[in-house]
Amino acid sequence: MVRVLPVPVAVRRGLTFWRRSTQARVVVSILLLSGVVITGVGLLLLQQIRDGLLEHRVDAVVAEAASETDDARVRLAAASGTEVDAARQVRELADPIISRGDTRGYGVVLAGPVDDDLPLGSGLAASTSGLDLAASIPARLEERLAQAAPGAVWTYTSIVTERGEERTSEPGIAVGSRITLPADGRTYALYYLFPLEEEGETLALVTRALLTAAALLLVLVAALTWLVIRQVVTPIRMARRVAERLAAGRLQERLRVSGEDDMARLATSFNQMASNLQRQIRQLEELSRVQRRFVSDVSHELRTPLTTVRMAGDVLHDARVGFDPATARAAELLQTELDRFEVLLSDLLEISRFDAGAAVLDLDDVNLGDVVRRVVEQTTALAEQRGVRVAVLDDGRPCLAEADVRRVERIVRNLVTNAIDHAAVDGRDPGIVVHLASDDAAAAVAVRDYGVGLEPGESAMVFNRFWRADPARARTSGGTGLGLSIAMEDTLLHGGWLQAWGRPGDGAQFRLTLPRHVRHPVRRSPLPLQPADAVSREGDGADQQGVPVGRSPGSPPDSSHAPGSPNRDTRAASGPTAGGAR
Repeated sequence: MVRVLPVPVAVRRGLTFWRRSTQARVVVSILLLSGVVITGVGLLLLQQIRDGLLEHRVDAVVAEAASETDDARVRLAAASGTEVDAARQVRELADPIISRGDTRGYGVVLAGPVDDDLPLGSGLAASTSGLDLAASIPARLEERLAQAAPGAVWTYTSIVTERGEERTSEPGIAVGSRITLPADGRTYALYYLFPLEEEGETLALVTRALLTAAALLLVLVAALTWLVIRQVVTPIRMARRVAERLAAGRLQERLRVSGEDDMARLATSFNQMASNLQRQIRQLEELSRVQRRFVSDVSHELRTPLTTVRMAGDVLHDARVGFDPATARAAELLQTELDRFEVLLSDLLEISRFDAGAAVLDLDDVNLGDVVRRVVEQTTALAEQRGVRVAVLDDGRPCLAEADVRRVERIVRNLVTNAIDHAAVDGRDPGIVVHLASDDAAAAVAVRDYGVGLEPGESAMVFNRFWRADPARARTSGGTGLGLSIAMEDTLLHGGWLQAWGRPGDGAQFRLTLPRHVRHPVRRSPLPLQPADAVSREGDGADQQGVPVGRSPGSPPDSSHAPGSPNRDTRAASGPTAGGAR
């Protein structure tokens, strides 16, 4: 049973095949060009053959008509001495010519007299039976003959015959001559109507032959083109398949080399490139493995001396009241740096777990609103120290997502402390707004500050490890430089987005988007990346659109972004952060 595909499906598959098949496009293009050339050449040949046939036929019929007319004049001259009336002389003149015309397949008309200026039918003397004279003899031929033109005149015409109710028309040539009857001394018109039936059959035969030859030639061109293109495309397709396997991680794949032509040399070069890439990738993997192992080993090995130093530092810190001011200050600085070093060591251990692929999620249904309010409460002391007010805005509905509450809380804490560090700017109200929203597919948290903002090109680096826009500035909040990097890893582990937007002087906004269910990819965010209060100042010439950073491969553009290209660069802020990336 033959399955008929719906038209849209068939068209879509055809378009897909057309886009993907170089061989099909080349073959069809060459066929179209060959068809145009063959059609042009065929039409030119047909035109020349037609002109040649007609020219030869005209010469033949004009010569035959002239011969018949000369013969008639000789017979009339021989009969001029006898007493013959005009009617009898017309019959004796026309009957032999009409008889020969019936035998040879042409028509004869004797009309006149010409000088009476009468219509053709009214002056008819004799003609081949069945001819429609008015339709078969053109008026222009009558006019030329009436002007006493010397010799025979001719023109193309359509010979119309009537036999009973049947009326037929065929192309032909009409030849006219003037002849004078001795009986009355008047001039008559002698018309010969020669059909072009044989020439038409010859031209049709030539046309069929040319069409057959053109079809065979097109088939031959298509076959030759397909064979030649296949020899070129087949190695390319093999290279594509091998390249796809290499991209999928099968680094041992190689092209088969046969011969010494250009394709064989290309395959050899491709294999050499693949071998070099495999060697370099393995070296990088080994180096990365050594680095991860080094970080992990150092982090673990440092715990023991850190514990000892921590105990000694606690003793000194507790006894600082009995020290002189300089020693007491040194004990406080030691305690502060030990706290920071311990946090750095914990972050390094966490990073090493991400690098080793050992990080796992402890999933639970989490209300992001509760997490955000808990983080805001925990950072109240830091916000008051900086003179920063933190507000939480939501629509009153639970903002639920399937997530690891510990990791989500760590992400939000890094974003909030990062905003607190950059919210205080001279002459501005140091406020931070945390927005919450959710829909059926995703939940989002956006942390907005109105501080220094972000410089061009820094959003792509803001989540890098230990990166700072201004390395000369100190980390005033005790950050390690790994906070936002860990936040990014935690976000990717959930299958979400962590994105940054900013503009110099207008502050920045970091947006966390998590899927409602971990196994469902994020298609859009419930919150816009660009804040609503920044859209009104869009036309200042600066780059306003944030770039989604950390999007999983293949994710679609965020449809909730403000107008503009979703791939434009963001503005990131310079200076230290609690997370360590801005």
